[in-house]
Amino acid sequence: MSVTGEPPETRSEIRSVIATDCGSTTTKAILIERNAAGEYRLVSRGEAPTTVEAPVEDVTRGVVNAVRELEELRGRTFLGEDATGETIISRPQVGDHGVDLYISTSSAGGGLQMMVAGVVKKMTTESAARAALGAGAIVMDALAANDKRLPHEKIERIRQLRPDMILLAGGTDGGTRKHVVAMTELLRAAQPRPRLGTGFDLPVIFAGNRAVRAEVTDLLAGRVALQIVDNVRPSLDLENLGPARDAIHELFLEHVMQQAPGYGKLMSWTDVPIMPTPGAMGLIIETLARRTKQHVVGVDIGGATTDVFSVFDGVFNRTVSANLGMSYSVSNVLAEAGIANIQRWVPFDLEEHELRDRIGNKMIRPTTIPQTLAELKIEQAIAREALRLSFVQHAAFAVKLRGTQQTSAIGEGMDGVEHSDTLVDMLKLDLLVGSGGVLSHAPRRAQSMMMMIDAFAPEGITELAVDSIFMMPHLGLLSTVHPVAATEVFEKDCLVYLGTCIAPVGGRGHGPLCDLVLELPDGTTQRRTLVAGELACLPLADGARANATITPVRGVDVGGGPGVEVKRSLRGGSTGLVLDGRGRPIVVPTEREARVRAVQAWAGALDLYPAAAE
Repeated sequence: MSVTGEPPETRSEIRSVIATDCGSTTTKAILIERNAAGEYRLVSRGEAPTTVEAPVEDVTRGVVNAVRELEELRGRTFLGEDATGETIISRPQVGDHGVDLYISTSSAGGGLQMMVAGVVKKMTTESAARAALGAGAIVMDALAANDKRLPHEKIERIRQLRPDMILLAGGTDGGTRKHVVAMTELLRAAQPRPRLGTGFDLPVIFAGNRAVRAEVTDLLAGRVALQIVDNVRPSLDLENLGPARDAIHELFLEHVMQQAPGYGKLMSWTDVPIMPTPGAMGLIIETLARRTKQHVVGVDIGGATTDVFSVFDGVFNRTVSANLGMSYSVSNVLAEAGIANIQRWVPFDLEEHELRDRIGNKMIRPTTIPQTLAELKIEQAIAREALRLSFVQHAAFAVKLRGTQQTSAIGEGMDGVEHSDTLVDMLKLDLLVGSGGVLSHAPRRAQSMMMMIDAFAPEGITELAVDSIFMMPHLGLLSTVHPVAATEVFEKDCLVYLGTCIAPVGGRGHGPLCDLVLELPDGTTQRRTLVAGELACLPLADGARANATITPVRGVDVGGGPGVEVKRSLRGGSTGLVLDGRGRPIVVPTEREARVRAVQAWAGALDLYPAAAE
């Protein structure tokens, strides 16, 4: 059975969907089916090692292996052969054979790796970086006319990195010309070559001052594959990222994906274009924030990178920490965080040299998983630092538009002055969502909740959830094809609500922080006082809600302002309500014995590691 030529969008009835995500180490496949009640639900999940590298060098082999696991679990056949005898995913569904829709995301082979360039580092270059990150790219470097690097250093950097494509911005429409031309001349002198493939030119997107388009075209003609789109920063107070993002997606499919082993074949299988995994993840986070009208932060922690997404006041931002991951990049977490910052989260006495050795072993054997409880505790300590550092980087990037109060003169805004204008406001945050192996596959959901609380240090009242089995990217792409199916599966099978964290901010570091009155679903009322330094967990089942009146002491804020009483409906979850009186930032004792006692007490408060498991 071969693939039908009928586009899936025109079919009135889609009964089944297979979605795959080709990750750097693992290819994940999910099967979604419409049940007798007419609802779309997740029914099976399969996975297999990704096969983009030698000796296989064909990404479709990993896809086939993951789908074969679906076949075994479901007792159905989804694979068939085309006219040449090549194995394919059969469509449409006929009886118990095949599926109606096949889609895929991918971050295999290092994902989409880009460089961006602009004129002012904190203005047009920042806007270009936001466009690239929003399209699902890893930004390897951001060049700017005012970044204090000499011309030959910038040229050498372009040659050295060999990105998949370059996004060149700079100048508002009708603004500076000289500096845009100068950046274009540097690009011309570098004679950049792409990371993959040797027989084609490097894709370059120009999204800068429209008045300079002719000069940019003349300078780069015949040297790169140039595409011109609307300016990402047409004026100082306006960003226009959509055209650049769309162009990045198109070029990624046409130029980059075609060069990766087996991707041409995979693209012929899918019913819609393959999307970079981070781009699809961003879609579902944006959709969630828009649908619930909440301020949302999402994180996807992988083996090589950690992506952070946020939506505050309707503004979406994404950052990727390319060297902060749990396998390939685990030694970089150690290098950036420092041994003491990782060690502080380990709930037992562990010598520095042993911790270093364990991290080194994980780096050289990236696909291994913890075999003992001690190894699990160490991995989760590393995850806290990878998440924390990634969020620090995100908060520094997710800022209001720079330069909106300045004139358009190029000299202004090039002074390198930093501004504290991040959009990330933890007291506003409504929902924190975690995804990625270390969070989605933690043996106990309370471990995921504790890792996110320790890493992100939410303030005030914040709900926490986790991607049940890592399928948010699949659903992000599915939402562009079949929004109903994506929404139903997301709400019923994807998000696992962990509970709500109440974390007062401020106070003297000792004594009472706030009084809580909880009206529980069974009609009873519970009263308690949260004191500084305390961490406690109150049971509240998933789906249940408690009406809370929280009265902070003078100078303490729980979301309404210092000393202001807050009344809220609190959502329960698999862990319940976590009362965190440890203060912000969370301070871990530095003395060894005191540190171990504190971390063990915190773990005991949420019953992270039951004694029977020791």
